[in-house]
Amino acid sequence: MKLSLPLAMLLALSLAPAARAANEADYKAAYAAAEAASKEAAGMRNQWTVTVSALAAAKKAADGGDFDRAVAASKEAEALAEASIFQATSEKEAWKAMEIR
Repeated sequence: MKLSLPLAMLLALSLAPAARAANEADYKAAYAAAEAASKEAAGMRNQWTVTVSALAAAKKAADGGDFDRAVAASKEAEALAEASIFQATSEKEAWKAMEIR
């Protein structure tokens, strides 16, 4: 019984799907999502400069053929853009609480 448990765990781990490398299609999808979120933030006049930098890093990595890094940078850019959108919407009304009365 004690020997079968480690064997079962080893078998389960060997059947686990391996992480696959990102390809150009993965990059294009991630970049499009990030770019759309960035444009939305820019439309709210709250686009962060780090978002633009992350998008540039994604494009540079993709141009070099490193799609794993390009996808990671695109996802980072999307998260930054979403955070800037959240900031813009939450501060749209929050400033009123700080107003001197």
